[in-house]
Amino acid sequence: MIRRTHRRAVSAAVAVVALAGLATAAPAAAEDVPAGRVFMVNPVQSSGDQTLVDAKDSASAVPDSAYALATLRNLDGSGRLSGRWVTVRSETGAPATVADADSYDRQDDGFEQVMAYFWINETQEYLQSLGFGSELPGVNDRVQPVRLNQWGADNSYFTDRKAEIRLGKGGVDDAEDAEVIIHEYGHAVHHAQVPGYGTSVEAGAIGEAFGDYLAVTVGDHATQRYGWTRAADLACVADWDSAPYSAAPHCLRRVDGTRTYADRVGQVHADGQIWSRALFDIRGALGARTADRVIVNAQFDFAPDTSFADAASATVATAQEMYGPEAAATVRAAFRARGIPGV
Repeated sequence: MIRRTHRRAVSAAVAVVALAGLATAAPAAAEDVPAGRVFMVNPVQSSGDQTLVDAKDSASAVPDSAYALATLRNLDGSGRLSGRWVTVRSETGAPATVADADSYDRQDDGFEQVMAYFWINETQEYLQSLGFGSELPGVNDRVQPVRLNQWGADNSYFTDRKAEIRLGKGGVDDAEDAEVIIHEYGHAVHHAQVPGYGTSVEAGAIGEAFGDYLAVTVGDHATQRYGWTRAADLACVADWDSAPYSAAPHCLRRVDGTRTYADRVGQVHADGQIWSRALFDIRGALGARTADRVIVNAQFDFAPDTSFADAASATVATAQEMYGPEAAATVRAAFRARGIPGV
């Protein structure tokens, strides 16, 4: 995957209806809430089956148990996948319709459109449940445009110029893996918080790390929220997207690696694993909600070309401001364990 205002939510009622023979989850909040068929993060995570292959988008390559039927909230009533927080702006094949969203599978282009809509909306709802947009500033609380399969390579990216997400194809199409979608939304969040963010290698690495971390924490939150099953490793990012080119157990990257600041190589995805491990450790020590409030809120104080040292100091200061000295000491310890200077 390619990479990618000052501090200022209502949690929507959620529901996921069980598709016959699929995962059980909470009942629908209302009968008239539209539903769409999605992967429960991705089929490797929900099944634990490391032998799954893409097979050129074959529907039979993935078991029915990998899907769930999920409510599509915040739609604008147009009949398309467009709403308060996300709009599918263009795509290959015919535009998906809300009326058919509960019947697509992975051989249909419409399935990826539903995935993009659901998971971007889910991420914004999670951020708002943390207080962003109420007692804390909103973060990318706007309509996020997304284009699917417009990029012919096996890659996805967020473009600063148009502030849109483009999800590519090749191997497993990127929009089949919720962690790829959320990772790219992480870049949109950074861009909204700090316009022009990512003008140095270290800032770019932090951006990649935050995208990976956000994918993990939102995926885990959704799994618990809807009562889905996780049968694969939480710290492994994009296990389905990376299945064609990584050894089992599949991982694009991990957020629990052993890299330290001394191991930097000047490449944003490699160096980002230093920062993502620190964030994952903060989450483990403070709990997901507290950690995520601190981590996201701190990013308002990053510079476009921030260094690891300055970003770590800002995050420690935010923990101190929000939760006091004990939380600040916990955050500082996580960065020091990665050898990050200045904290």
